[in-house]
Amino acid sequence: QVRLVESGGGLVQAGGSLRLSCAASGGTFSSYTMGWFRQAPGKEREFVNGISWSGGSTYYADSVKGRFTISRDNAKNTAYLQMNSLKPEDTAVYYCAASLGGTSYNNIWEYDYWGQGTQVTVSS
Repeated sequence: QVRLVESGGGLVQAGGSLRLSCAASGGTFSSYTMGWFRQAPGKEREFVNGISWSGGSTYYADSVKGRFTISRDNAKNTAYLQMNSLKPEDTAVYYCAASLGGTSYNNIWEYDYWGQGTQVTVSS
């Protein structure tokens, strides 16, 4: 059983930056594809980005390309989401997720484990 814990959320002004962390425990972190998703009030959970087990491959939603960067440190069992040039529409609860054996980064159903989420609020 893998446990994921997100941190780093908060309130930031538009144009600002935040860095989220996702600490994993209870499994072999380096075996998992990792993804970040977000859910705004009244909306479905949506894919943000994903990264392969090695970190050699990444995939981004169009809405965050050029602004967000996903990375991982397998030695620290941690994944990261660097968010720059934040916009009010980025306001949501951000979740990290782990997938073992999945083939599609943006398929929410392929993720086996989820964190509890961290709130990101971007003020205009």
